[in-house]
Amino acid sequence: MTAQRFWVETLGCPKNAVDSEKVMAALMADGLTVAESAASADLVVVNTCAFIEAAREESIDVVLGLSAARKSGAKVVATGCMAERYGNELAAALPEVDAVIGFAGAGSIAQAVGMLPASFQPINQLDQPVTMRRKPVGVRDLLELPRPKSQTPWAYLKVAEGCDRACAFCAIPTFRGKQRSRSTDSVVNEARGLVADGVREIVLVAQDLAWYGRDIDAPGALTPLLVDLDQLRSEGLERIRLLYLYPSEVRDPLVSTMLELPSVVPYFDLSLQHASRPLLARMKRWGSGAQFLDSIAAIRAAQPDAVFRSSFICGFPGETESMHSEMLSFLDAAQLDWAGFFSYSQEDGTTAVALDGAVDADVIRERLGELHAVQEPITAASRQALLGTVQAVLVDGLDEDDHWIGRTFRESPEIDGVVRLEPDPSLHAGVVLAARITGCEGPDLFGEVAANVGVK
Repeated sequence: MTAQRFWVETLGCPKNAVDSEKVMAALMADGLTVAESAASADLVVVNTCAFIEAAREESIDVVLGLSAARKSGAKVVATGCMAERYGNELAAALPEVDAVIGFAGAGSIAQAVGMLPASFQPINQLDQPVTMRRKPVGVRDLLELPRPKSQTPWAYLKVAEGCDRACAFCAIPTFRGKQRSRSTDSVVNEARGLVADGVREIVLVAQDLAWYGRDIDAPGALTPLLVDLDQLRSEGLERIRLLYLYPSEVRDPLVSTMLELPSVVPYFDLSLQHASRPLLARMKRWGSGAQFLDSIAAIRAAQPDAVFRSSFICGFPGETESMHSEMLSFLDAAQLDWAGFFSYSQEDGTTAVALDGAVDADVIRERLGELHAVQEPITAASRQALLGTVQAVLVDGLDEDDHWIGRTFRESPEIDGVVRLEPDPSLHAGVVLAARITGCEGPDLFGEVAANVGVK
C-alpha cells in the first residue's frame, strides 16, 4: 500500500518554521511521506501567521488557494498562530478546510483528520523504521518533538515558547501563552542531532530569547547554554546565531560570552521598536535611543566588526513629528547594518487598542519613506565596505539559477542578503571557504573563492 503524502506550507517567522518541521516529524512518524508539491499531497497543512493584519490576510489567501488547488479527496488543515488565536471563528469562516487545529493538537494532525485509526496512540519520537514505535505518550508536545533532517546547512532551533512581557502592541502572549523554556539538555541534544545531520549553523530563536530560563528559575541561562553549544564545534558546528534580543538584556555576561566564544557570531538582532523614550513608555518597552546608542557603541568598541539589525514600528499611537525626527536622528547615529520598518497594526487583545493619538495612514506612509531614505544608504555603505576583502562564507546551496550562494556571519538566513559565488567545482553545501568579495548589488554581495588567502 502506497503511503499517504503530506505537504506543509509555512507562513510567518522562523519560530513558525521550527513548528512546521516538528509537524513534519510527527506526520513522518505516523507513516506519511513528504509530497513533491501541495497539489499532489493527500494532506495539506498550512502553518498560519497571526502577528499583524497583513500576515493574517496572507494566511487566509494561502489557505483558500491551496484548498482550491488540492487534488480530489485531499484534506486541508489550518494550524499555527491563526488557528490558535481564532480557532472557532476561523473554522466558521473557512468551510473549505477540513480542520482548524491549534498548538496542542499540531503534533497529531493525521489522527485528527481521520487519516489514522481512532485507536492510534501518538508518540513523541520519530522512529526509523516507522513500525518500530516506542511506548505511546499521549498528545505530542510540539516544542519537544524531533524534526526531519535539515535540507540546508543551517537550522533554526527554538529554545522556548511564549512570552512573559506585556508590550502594548503585541498580541503574541494572548495565543502563545507565558514563556516556557526547554531544558538545556533538551536544546543541546536537538542541536547535536542537527549537527550530526550536517547542520553547520544553528540559529537560536524564541519570542524572548534573552529571557530564556527565567520561568524555570534559571535567569541568565542563555549564557551557559551558549557555552554548552560551543562544545559542539568538535562535532562540526561552525556558527551559533542569536535572533530577537530584548535590549535591556544585551549586557554582560551575555555580550562578553557572545564575543568570546569562537562559534557565536557577533550578530546582534536587537528588538528596539523606536528611539523615543516617551513613545517606548507608551509601548510598555524598556530603553531609549541614548541607551541603545551606548550599548551599540560599547559592543563596537570591543568588536569593531559586530553587526547590528533591528526593526521599528512607525505610526504607533501618539507618535509625533518630533518623535519621528528623533527616530531619524537615531538611525543616522546608530549606523545599523540592517533595519526593518513596519506600520503600526492595531491588534485585538493589546493595550494599545485603547490609546489615543492615532496617526493618519498617509502620515505613516510618508514617515516610512523617510525612514527608508535614511537607512538604505547606511545599509548600502556597510555592504560596499566589504568590496575587496576576503570573508569566511558558509555555502548554503544553489539558487533557482543553479548558482552557489552563501553567507558571511553578517547575513542571517532568509532575512538579510547573501553572497553569490562564482562557479567552482570544489563547492558544496555546508563548506566554509575564504571568498574575495568582488561586487555588490542591493543587499547581495558577489564573491570568488580565494585560494591561500587569509580571512579578514
